[in-house]
Amino acid sequence: MKTLESLTLKNNTEKKQFELLVENNLARIEYIKTQDKIYLTHTEVPSELEGKGVGTAMVHKTLEWVKNNDLTLIPLCPFVALYIKKNPEYKSLVLKGINIA
Repeated sequence: MKTLESLTLKNNTEKKQFELLVENNLARIEYIKTQDKIYLTHTEVPSELEGKGVGTAMVHKTLEWVKNNDLTLIPLCPFVALYIKKNPEYKSLVLKGINIA
């Protein structure tokens, strides 16, 4: 397997999801985007890839994309919220008033 860091995150605007192709399997984070906000609604990693760090790498790449595009984040997906809790440097992206416990 190529290193996860070397994989390219694709923003599939037609399907409204970020995609990471790993070993011919597609992992994805679904989103809803408004003018200045992005709601990350669902993360899905194929069972063949579970436990390999694919979801974590995909969330990291997605949050970097959010940061680089100056969007405000509303993390509706529990997996994304847990990642932010473990990596508080991304809390500044989250909409004020949303508490990541």
